[in-house]
Amino acid sequence: MSSPAYPTPTIESKLPQVGTTIFTLMSALAAEKKAVNLGQGFPDFACDPALITAVNDAMQSGLNQYPLMTGAPALREAIARKIAALYGYHYHPHNEITVTAGATQALLTAIHCCIRPGDEVIVIEPAFDSYLPAIALAGGKAVCVQMELGDNGYVVPWAKVAAAVSSKTRLIMINSPHNPTGSVLLPGDLQALADIVRGSDILLLSDEVYEHMVYDGIPHESVSRHPELAARSFVVSSFGKTYHVTGWKIGYVAAPASLSAEFRKVHQYNVFSVNTPMQHAIAQYMADPQPYLDLPKFYQRKRDMFRDGLKNTRFRLLPADGTYFQCVDYRAISDLPENDFAQWLTTEIGVAAIPVSAFYENGQDAGIIRFCFAKKDETLQTALERLNKL
Repeated sequence: MSSPAYPTPTIESKLPQVGTTIFTLMSALAAEKKAVNLGQGFPDFACDPALITAVNDAMQSGLNQYPLMTGAPALREAIARKIAALYGYHYHPHNEITVTAGATQALLTAIHCCIRPGDEVIVIEPAFDSYLPAIALAGGKAVCVQMELGDNGYVVPWAKVAAAVSSKTRLIMINSPHNPTGSVLLPGDLQALADIVRGSDILLLSDEVYEHMVYDGIPHESVSRHPELAARSFVVSSFGKTYHVTGWKIGYVAAPASLSAEFRKVHQYNVFSVNTPMQHAIAQYMADPQPYLDLPKFYQRKRDMFRDGLKNTRFRLLPADGTYFQCVDYRAISDLPENDFAQWLTTEIGVAAIPVSAFYENGQDAGIIRFCFAKKDETLQTALERLNKL
């Protein structure tokens, strides 16, 4: 505690608009009201015990000191093999794959290595909440283009993205499968993006942390499937999402050697390196591709159960083609603004959700909230019992 005799100097905030997030507020309210928390975007179930055993084995074998700044070679090699097998693109494991302390660090570092004061970054809204602060901290300017909501769910209006490009555009950020909407990019979307950036110096930052959660037989359309796009892209993914270990904060970036070299210059002074035993355990665990190949089926069953359980409510279910999020339109139930409705739902019905307006720079309110179905079946059933009062 500061003393009147020795006052603490003030700091001019670099992020004056950032306060307590809606995610923190809703989780606190859910705990206070003993509500089922479907706002939190992470599982309430355990990972495969074999993964825990592999971490313990790595620790017991002495793998507890700093790894290479770029990541354990065994893990980078496993990542490169996975990408090649799934998407047909061959990244060199030693100079084009970097292990990161989760996807958020990867995104921040990618932005800082290529954005200078005055550069513009096109962001497609609604957008994950770390994007805009990361751009601001780098001195960049976010140029937001809003997705359009139609009968088939949220889509990216590529003509508006093209119109947003200027001589100052340095980076376009995309996210598929998309948080919070659950939409996915299709081959035509990637072709439209290629048409926009072709012949320019614009870089791409592709947030693909939900890459293994695409449903109904649709393949994930990674930019790594498209050599023209991969040549100018930082591709971000997350083991936390894939293996149900979000608290481990471990992910990776795949990018061409020249982009990876610049990424690593920032990365080495940002975090330097990432948890050693977890890296070795995940590298060992990745020898079997079945866990991530089976993930779409695992989460599609939960999605279908949750959607089926909501069919007799007054919620209008929006398409959920990917991620573990389900967005619903509640305007047949209430005309409250999204923040107020989310708080009412938590307090009076006992189920917490997140207002989608939280994912917009200017808080656009459309009467839509987001549920997370990455929960135990019994958690979802309890939530559905309560939601069926509506």
